[in-house]
Amino acid sequence: MTLPDPAWLDRMYNNRARVPDHPAYFARWAEASARVRAAQPDALDLAYGEGMKETLDVFPADAQNSSKAPVLFFIHGGYWRSLDKSDHSFVAPGFNAGGACVVVPNYALCPGVPGRPVTIPDIALQMAKALEWTTQHIATYGGDPRRITLAGHSAGGHLAAMLLCLRGQPARKALSLSGLYDLAPLMRTPSLQEALRLTDADVRRASPARWPAPSQGELYSVVGGDESEEFLRHNTLIRQAWGPRAVPGCDVLPGLNHFSIVDALADPAHALHRKARALLNAPD
Repeated sequence: MTLPDPAWLDRMYNNRARVPDHPAYFARWAEASARVRAAQPDALDLAYGEGMKETLDVFPADAQNSSKAPVLFFIHGGYWRSLDKSDHSFVAPGFNAGGACVVVPNYALCPGVPGRPVTIPDIALQMAKALEWTTQHIATYGGDPRRITLAGHSAGGHLAAMLLCLRGQPARKALSLSGLYDLAPLMRTPSLQEALRLTDADVRRASPARWPAPSQGELYSVVGGDESEEFLRHNTLIRQAWGPRAVPGCDVLPGLNHFSIVDALADPAHALHRKARALLNAPD
């Protein structure tokens, strides 16, 4: 078997190089998120554990109804090595206005610090812990622990798919934006190797496409039409691996790139936001 050329892999997976104006996205997200955080400061940086970056933010629904608001559990992207929950608070207001509570967890970043390495499986365990905290405590903030929908972007989409497979967790639906479902190509992608330090064991343990489909949950996978061939391939890969019962939605959204797809999620006028709202309000 001929392995892909490393330079080709970087063209496929280096999204910042593919979108030269990505700094403008990050700056706009940070500015908008700072405004949201200033307006809703009461439930920020809540500890869901004692490990590195084990905190989360809760943004309650605008119209709370005695622990009855559906909950969007949104996991940020950044290739498991960059960005922060505080950069993604801007996702919350549109959903809050629609009657949903939003939880945005943080996680430790690869490769960690000297003496405290961080791997992708480590991060997945942190997200499981954050979801458990949410189940136990979200009623305090007006959310319904029986109505949690997972969502995530890029690395966050990968983590949302992993959480959907957990036994005993309450979420039955997940929305993955530009998700990655088989980590094997990333082992050979030069721009990612140093930070991720993936091993064969990591790939086996943390590639949702190599797992059995969740027994009950449904994953809705979406990708921007302007993303690379590899991200488009991942979008169809998970449906091929899990089947249409577990992946009833597998869509390509025209005109969106790896970063504008997050803007679309946050925009109440966009079809992607409306899709997320429909998942939040769908009966179990």
